[in-house]
Amino acid sequence: MRRRSRWAGWGFVGPFMAVFALVFLAPIVYSLYLSLFQTQLVGGTSFVGFDNYARAFGDPQFWDGVGRVTLFLLVQVPVMLGISLLVALAIDSGRLYGRDFFRLTIFLPYAVPGVVAALMWGFMYGDRFGLVGNFNDLFGTNLPDPLASVLLLPAIGNIVTWQFVGYNMLIFYSALRVVPVSLYEAAEIDGAGPWRVISAIKVPAIRGALVVATIFSIIGSFQLFNEPSILQSLSPNYISTHYTPNLYAYSLSFSGQQYNYSATVAIIMGVLTMIVAYVVQLRGMRKEA
Repeated sequence: MRRRSRWAGWGFVGPFMAVFALVFLAPIVYSLYLSLFQTQLVGGTSFVGFDNYARAFGDPQFWDGVGRVTLFLLVQVPVMLGISLLVALAIDSGRLYGRDFFRLTIFLPYAVPGVVAALMWGFMYGDRFGLVGNFNDLFGTNLPDPLASVLLLPAIGNIVTWQFVGYNMLIFYSALRVVPVSLYEAAEIDGAGPWRVISAIKVPAIRGALVVATIFSIIGSFQLFNEPSILQSLSPNYISTHYTPNLYAYSLSFSGQQYNYSATVAIIMGVLTMIVAYVVQLRGMRKEA
């Protein structure tokens, strides 16, 4: 009977484990394998050990992309999560007219595919053919080009924020809905005002959701690819092939035919993302404890 129960358990988890190993573990193992070799036109494929990693750690183009996505993370993630939290608190307050319609409207941009969102905003940003250009022609103004070097990263941040505010809002709002009503009743008896309820009850109660949303946002920032890849054709002078680490790895692999070095860059970024996400999770759990 014990053997039957054991095999029955594996029968339930076996299909998932097989798919997990095929689509998740196998690519990671293969990328690690590729990162230890180097393929050349003359000499073929040879084992180079950690030479590719040493090259990546000394590659200024790679670190330029890492610095850019780190800056993007430090600015865009707090802004996006702050807006999402404010919207979730407004909806949960019960004082917002048309709450259901407002919640659906805020969430709707998340249903737009990332490529479509980047194309849509890219054409609106255009100073010769888009909304900015039309505004300049109509009012005789000279608005700066959002696809120029100084404004390009904030423009990308605006696209990501527009698309994911509703997603994070839904996480926060779902967490707020399970806060015990007795806490609000006790706060009302004690004479706590709305801001005191938010700071002392609501925000601490959804700290777990805040940590989860922060981790997801960190991972998304380090994986930034769709927006610069789509906007590259509209702003080729400012979006280089190493604008972000993921775009750099893609360019190395599919344009430069440097599969081994591309795998190395991907592995390093994966480890870096994992470390940063783990540190954030650890700090969030300590504060929650």
